[in-house]
Amino acid sequence: MRKAVSPGRRRYVSAMGAAIFLLTVLLVAVGCGSSDDNGGSSGGGGGGGGKIDLVGYSTPETVYQEALEPPFQKTPAGKGVSFSNSFGASGDQSRAVEAGQPASVVHFAQAGDMTRLVDAGIVDANWDKQKYNGIAEDSVVSIVVRKGNPKGIQSFDDLLTKDVSIVTPNPFSSGGARWNIMAVYGSQLQEGKSETEALDAVKTVLSKTDAQPGSASDALTAFTQGQGDVLLSYENEAIRAQTEGEDVDYVVPDNTILIETPIAATKDAPESAQKFLDFLWSDAGQKIWADNGYRPVNKARVDPQKFPTPKGLYTIDKFGGWDKVNTDFFDETNGKVAKIEQELGVSTAG
Repeated sequence: MRKAVSPGRRRYVSAMGAAIFLLTVLLVAVGCGSSDDNGGSSGGGGGGGGKIDLVGYSTPETVYQEALEPPFQKTPAGKGVSFSNSFGASGDQSRAVEAGQPASVVHFAQAGDMTRLVDAGIVDANWDKQKYNGIAEDSVVSIVVRKGNPKGIQSFDDLLTKDVSIVTPNPFSSGGARWNIMAVYGSQLQEGKSETEALDAVKTVLSKTDAQPGSASDALTAFTQGQGDVLLSYENEAIRAQTEGEDVDYVVPDNTILIETPIAATKDAPESAQKFLDFLWSDAGQKIWADNGYRPVNKARVDPQKFPTPKGLYTIDKFGGWDKVNTDFFDETNGKVAKIEQELGVSTAG
């Protein structure tokens, strides 16, 4: 037979139940705010810690993972910060973030890939009002050759007149490839040739390509595995290849283009993302870039012996900036380079 419960006992049980319920709510709340498996808080906002989702173009992957992130994590600003990294062809990476890939910091090969995220509302329109105009590091377009330079390549003109096969990435996935093409195009203008002659030079170079891999890193891999006589690439990639013991040399032509790679924190990034950018621009961060073959954006940190300024160096502004260049040259339907690639049977699908 079931015993009756006295009113006093019922009030006591009810009070205990309420207390247990409140304690459970508090425990759940604390659990939701706990750190993730990598040791950083999953949420954004102020304070230390936080997880940074870094999305970048292909070439600086090793530098970030081995040379930049660990020392940042040892600073007061980086204490408790964890990283989730994604690297690949610049255009592909930008489109992935636009489609929803998590990103706290985005670092691309060229400004057009940043503009896509500004238009999507993911990056602030004033990203280029940051320190150093929002540029993380610099480089120049170089010509990577086999050890000893057996073809005697010294300039982009040599690519036009000599019997060589060329490796350069596909400009409709790779930002580095677009720099390469504008380097060839601009070198001709620097010599006083017409825009038509400059575009013909681009067509000649592309017609001699042995391979057009998806990214600059993939292009370097193809070259070091034996494809092509020359590789058009970032100077820092040529330096990396030599550092890793590959049998290559490289030439920085007198007429070449300054490569400027944009970086920004996204609008919903944790506070630690901006602190990481500040670290990249600090003297310590700039030294790390330089030690790994990149030209520092802090000109006081540039070693003129290691990074001499080419005599005919020019910037993308020579052609009206990336917005104009991407429309005039790399529009997938009507761009000048798109039409050349289509004639050569190369895909222009982004």
